[in-house]
Amino acid sequence: MKLAVYPGSFDPLTNGHVDIIERGTHLFDKIIVAILVNVEKAPLFTMQERVEIVREVFKESPNVEVDVFDGLLVDYVTRRKADVIVRGLRALSDFEAEFQMALMNRRLGPKIETVFMMPAEQYTYISSRLIKEVFSLGGQVRGLVPAIVESRLKDKQLKKGNANVS
Repeated sequence: MKLAVYPGSFDPLTNGHVDIIERGTHLFDKIIVAILVNVEKAPLFTMQERVEIVREVFKESPNVEVDVFDGLLVDYVTRRKADVIVRGLRALSDFEAEFQMALMNRRLGPKIETVFMMPAEQYTYISSRLIKEVFSLGGQVRGLVPAIVESRLKDKQLKKGNANVS
């Protein structure tokens, strides 16, 4: 069985992520969406919320699993007995950093391959950071994120607005 791990913060999950995961399900027997615990970042969505969102989006996909990890990615991949790390490349600017990480991962886990996948053309400019920024400034993100993400973003905005009224 070919098992792949697609790691990231997924804060929030974008349609670019969804595209890569969906296409990954055709390449691998199972793809684990591994959400990184990063205590140095202040995420918009809690870990539990991110797990719920990804599970909801892929509830009809039995070969997509959602998990959480911290520490070295290669250690997690080895523990899960996976063969492949999937990484998304949006633009040439992503390549250098991703290439360095892939080479380091190969050094740390020589039996683990890294596969780079590009999202569909209409999602190549989307990043979680950009989604958060556009939404926080009142811009529309419909079509760039799954409907559940848009809904949860609006819920957070309403709660924040109500907190400011108090």
